[in-house]
Amino acid sequence: MKLATRISRIIVGLVFTFSGFVKGIDPMGSAYKLSDYFAALGLEFLDPVALPLAVILCLAEFAAGMMMLSGSFTEFSSWVVTLFMAVFTPLTLYLALYNPVSDCGCFGDAIHLTNWQTFIKNIILSVFIVFIFIKRKDKTATLRKNTSWLMSSVCMFFFLVFVLVNLRNLPIIDFRPYKPGTDINSAMAIPQDAPADKYDIRFIYKKDDVEKEFTLADYPANDTTWRFVDQKSVLVSKGYVPPIHDFLLVTPQGEDKTEEITSFSGYSLLMISKKIDEARLKDLVKGIKTGDVAIQNNIRFHILTSSSKWYEEIITDEHSLLFGDETTLKTIIRSNPGFVMIKNGTVAAMWSTATLPDPQSFSEPEKVINTFVSNYNLRGIITFSLFSLLILISIFIPYFVKH
Repeated sequence: MKLATRISRIIVGLVFTFSGFVKGIDPMGSAYKLSDYFAALGLEFLDPVALPLAVILCLAEFAAGMMMLSGSFTEFSSWVVTLFMAVFTPLTLYLALYNPVSDCGCFGDAIHLTNWQTFIKNIILSVFIVFIFIKRKDKTATLRKNTSWLMSSVCMFFFLVFVLVNLRNLPIIDFRPYKPGTDINSAMAIPQDAPADKYDIRFIYKKDDVEKEFTLADYPANDTTWRFVDQKSVLVSKGYVPPIHDFLLVTPQGEDKTEEITSFSGYSLLMISKKIDEARLKDLVKGIKTGDVAIQNNIRFHILTSSSKWYEEIITDEHSLLFGDETTLKTIIRSNPGFVMIKNGTVAAMWSTATLPDPQSFSEPEKVINTFVSNYNLRGIITFSLFSLLILISIFIPYFVKH
C-alpha cells in the first residue's frame, strides 16, 4: 500500500509539474487561453486579470506537483490537487459536451488535446487523486516540515522568476507553429493525400405540416407529396489542418501580400503589434529605428497589426504597413510589439522589445541570426536539463533526507 501511495503521488506530481511548467514557459499564451474561456462563459469582464491569473495558475500547478513528487506538505498538497480536479473535471465535461473552446490548453502549446481527451485524462487522473486523498495522512517518503518549507520556497521562487523571464523575453522553448526554423510555406501546405473534412448531408422535406430529415440514400426524390424545405451539413470528421492555416497579410488597400513575403529570397524583418494603440510609444519608436536601419541594409521591413489605429507621427508612407488577424499575430509572437526575422520564407529569429538587438546589428543580418540561434538552442538545452534534474531530485530526495 505504501508503494501504491508513492507511485500515485509521482504520477499526479509529474502531470501537475509538467502542466505548470509548459504554462510557465508561455504565460502570455495561457492568458490568451483564459480569455477564450471567459468569452465562451460570458465572463469577458475578467479579461483584465487574465495574465495575473495565468501566472498564479501555473505557479499553483507547478508547486502542487513538486510537493507531490518531493513529499513536501503531503496532506496540504493532497487537498490542493483534489480541489483542482473538483473544479476542472466538471468544467472539461462541459467543454467536451458543448465545445465552446476547441483546445483546453491544459498543456499549453506543447501537447494539444481535444476536449473529450482532456476529460478522459482528468477522469483517469482523478482515480489516483482520490487514492492520494484517502491516504493523505500517509507519511510514506515525506519530508520534515523545515525541509518541506525550504524545498517548496526555493522551487516557487525560481519558478516565478522563470515565468517572469519568459514573459519579458518570449518563451524560452517555443512550441508554437511559428517557432524559429519553421518554413512558413511548407507549414501552410496541404499534402495531396491528406484527409478532407467529411460531412453528413441531410435533406429536410415537409408533408402535411410535418418536417422530416432524410439522407442522400433515402430522400423522396420521386415522391411529389414531399416538398423540399432545406438542406444542412453536419461535420462528421475533421480533415487535415496544416500547422499554419491562417497566415494572411493585406495592405490597407486590401492587396494580399502573403505570398510576396513568404516567397521572398532574402531577409525580411517584421515588426508585429497586434494592437498598435496598446503598445508603448517608446517601444514602437525603437522598432521603427531598427526597421530603418534594416532597410538601409537591404532588409525588407514590414509592420504587421490588426489595429485600425496607429501612430502616424512615427509610421509614414515609406513604411510597409500590413494587416493580419489578431489571433494569428498573437500566435506568431507574444510581445507587443515583437520582431521576427524571415530568411527565404523561413522564420530565422524573433525578439521581444526587451531583447531586440541594437539597430546597427542588423547591418550584418546573418550574424544577428546566428547569435539568436545559438542563444535560443542553448537556452532550450539548459532549461530542459535543469527541469529534468529537478524532477529526479524531487522524486528521490525523500529517500536521502530524514523524515
